[in-house]
Amino acid sequence: MTISIIGAGGWGTALAIQAAKKNKTLLWVYSQEEAKPLLSKRENSDYLPGVKIPEDIEITCDVAKAAESEMLVFVAPSKYFRSVASRFKGLIHKKHLLVSATKGFEFPSEKRMSVVLNEELPNHKDIVVISGPSHAEEVARNAPTSIVAASRNEKSAALVQEAFSNEYFRLYRHKDVIGVEVAAAAKNVIAIAAGMLRGFGIGDNTMAALITRGLAEIKRLGLKLGASQSTFAGLAGVGDLIVTCISKHSRNGRVGEALAKGQNIEEILSSTKMVAEGVETVKSIVRLETEKKIVMPISHFVYDVLYHQMDPAEGLKGLMSRPLKNETI
Repeated sequence: MTISIIGAGGWGTALAIQAAKKNKTLLWVYSQEEAKPLLSKRENSDYLPGVKIPEDIEITCDVAKAAESEMLVFVAPSKYFRSVASRFKGLIHKKHLLVSATKGFEFPSEKRMSVVLNEELPNHKDIVVISGPSHAEEVARNAPTSIVAASRNEKSAALVQEAFSNEYFRLYRHKDVIGVEVAAAAKNVIAIAAGMLRGFGIGDNTMAALITRGLAEIKRLGLKLGASQSTFAGLAGVGDLIVTCISKHSRNGRVGEALAKGQNIEEILSSTKMVAEGVETVKSIVRLETEKKIVMPISHFVYDVLYHQMDPAEGLKGLMSRPLKNETI
């Protein structure tokens, strides 16, 4: 199989490294300026310092060249996902297998990435979504990792599963595209709250409660959008939520830690090239919360801290002081 990874951030680079173990692989970079250091150093110094990009991975910013592959895996940040996908218009045919590996919602449309991809490159109703507990820093270094490949077309999911699976990287097939994408997007918002807890130095009891109640919020949203309940008990649901909330690699977690220490979001984002998807995703989550009449207090807390200058410590007190009720999961 020939595979093009569309987007050379940390996750895109890590996926290219895994894909190249069994396939002819191309890594598409947005511009020549970004491609130069990758070609000269064979290393993505900004996102994965110390990880060598194998010589047999072709690096290019040529859209037409990337479109020659049988499988195209889109890994652009959600904010730029549509514009990147649109560059491939007129080059994609039904024979191509399209994959989304981006975790987020498009704002302000609140559309999932597979929906955006299908709008820009139509006639691919069986787009595959890959997601799960998978920090790029570990995937690129061959830490054993398991994720899912979700599609309504099991044959397409199986092709992605076979292409990427190896002794370090294992994919399970899944059919619930909606649930997988909702969980992937919403967990980044909960991870910002988890980062705030770490920034305050709060212990394990609080973190366990946050993860559990965060999962309840994610599931409520997913069910309203048409997901299957069982998805949230699997790798794409609770698995991805746990790793994003507790890991030192979590970009969303680092945003939360900085917020707890008094930095505002403008200062935080200007100090890094890393994309913390939860910062954008929370805007879509809050709009969906209102539209669908869902109770999502943790997500709303994160939104208020980011965009209404709420004091994180006061917001946490507010969460603990909400009216008492039965536990619903």
